[in-house]
Amino acid sequence: MAVFAAQEGTELPSMYATFWALVPPIVAIVLALITKEVYSSLFVGILVGGLFYSGFDFEGTFTHIFNDGFVAVLSDSYNVGILIFLVILGAMVSLMNRAGGSAAFGHFAKQKIKNRAGAQLATVALGVLIFIDDYFNCLTVGSVMKPVTDEHRISRAKLAYLIDATAAPICIIAPISSWAAAVSGFVEGEDGFSIFIRAVPYNYYALLTLVMMIAIILLNIDFGSMLTHEKNALKGDLFTSGKAASKAENIPVNSRGKVIDLVIPIVTLIISCVIGMIYTGGFFQGESFVTAFSNSDASVGLALGSIFAIIITIIIYLIRRVLTFSECMDCLPEGFKAMVPAILILTFAWTLKAMTDSLGAAKFVAAAMEGSAMGLMNFLPAIIFLVGCFLAFSTGTSWGTFGILIPIVVAVFANSNPQLMIISISACMAGAVCGDHCSPISDTTIMASAGAQCDHVNHVTTQLPYALLAAAVSFITYIIAGFVQNPWLPLPLGILLLIASLLIIRAVGPKQAEG
Repeated sequence: MAVFAAQEGTELPSMYATFWALVPPIVAIVLALITKEVYSSLFVGILVGGLFYSGFDFEGTFTHIFNDGFVAVLSDSYNVGILIFLVILGAMVSLMNRAGGSAAFGHFAKQKIKNRAGAQLATVALGVLIFIDDYFNCLTVGSVMKPVTDEHRISRAKLAYLIDATAAPICIIAPISSWAAAVSGFVEGEDGFSIFIRAVPYNYYALLTLVMMIAIILLNIDFGSMLTHEKNALKGDLFTSGKAASKAENIPVNSRGKVIDLVIPIVTLIISCVIGMIYTGGFFQGESFVTAFSNSDASVGLALGSIFAIIITIIIYLIRRVLTFSECMDCLPEGFKAMVPAILILTFAWTLKAMTDSLGAAKFVAAAMEGSAMGLMNFLPAIIFLVGCFLAFSTGTSWGTFGILIPIVVAVFANSNPQLMIISISACMAGAVCGDHCSPISDTTIMASAGAQCDHVNHVTTQLPYALLAAAVSFITYIIAGFVQNPWLPLPLGILLLIASLLIIRAVGPKQAEG
């Protein structure tokens, strides 16, 4: 990390590797939830981190925030690759909208999808199919399904939840995904890919989240502030905040566009991104497909794939004469402008993570885990799940949570109880995804908001009760798994508990939205 490189040869701050290291993200998250304003909340969190690092020295605070924060994260090659991918995907969405592909697909889907449940199930199905990468999933599913869900008066908050809940939870149980590659790389001294496969049946948060989505759609159950959003959507207010659609949605649309003008670019994008990822993993130098995917650089692969995809898309539109060359070029800044809010929030979130890293949050959590690991062996999967939730929620990163907790789990269990090691690794992955799912500073949460073009704080506040219910049931399921230590009993019990909880919520809660 650039932050740690900046620390070499310097004295560590007095708050390094203490609980104070987790205060900056907590401040940012609490402020965002209270004020409903994400930019200033994130900046205050960054400022607190800079003050803690410098010992409240004015010059040191702003030097650290600027050099080790904003400049470091925006010069990091991985982050730059993600930003390039984000901008190009925004431009592709603008192209598909102006060419009429999105409108044509919306009209086609209107004929095939007859009700709100069908539109939501189609969103979930597409999210499950696009399992390669969570960023790719969020933005692609959002751009394809917005016309469909808008037609059936489904709130943007609900669309954002469905996108987010089929992003990381799907990627973390898909063997061929950038997440599987990341997890495999953290399991040192073991067959990481084999362990990932064996851990899938124990990934209760991801599996229960999928069950929960299907259940709330088929049983028409909404609760918390999401219910208010859904009732307002049935009255025509998809945003509840009163915000209108962004300018990118109001650009001229070609009436001659067809469904293929959306399908071909999306298929091209998927194929290009897969090729880009295996290219970075050495597939064309002789590595197997699985090995190349495991060794891939998602940032570079997605950036390369999206560049090829947008070039091919422009060529196809020119050949089909649905857009002129100048119209295609006009879509580039339009797509960029549509992604500016997501880019700003991502930049702030990455900088906040840099502040947290520089204060040694990872070392604090690792030390706390190692100190208590041996005392409660059978309860450890449930404890690891909670620790993973808290760490990912506070830092906004799943992969960072994997990197901290998985090596500890392997060290504790590798030679004593291999089966409990598998369950605990899965608990770590599930906790990381859960915390990432809940956190307003998580890049996946930010991408889901961008994909649905939903107000970010609205997305976080409406999603939180759903994620917390799935997390509570997962915690109980991990307690059972720690004692039973087989995959067949805990999951069915968890599913039954989740369904029962939803039915109770529907029975005792306010009247559901009908439409």
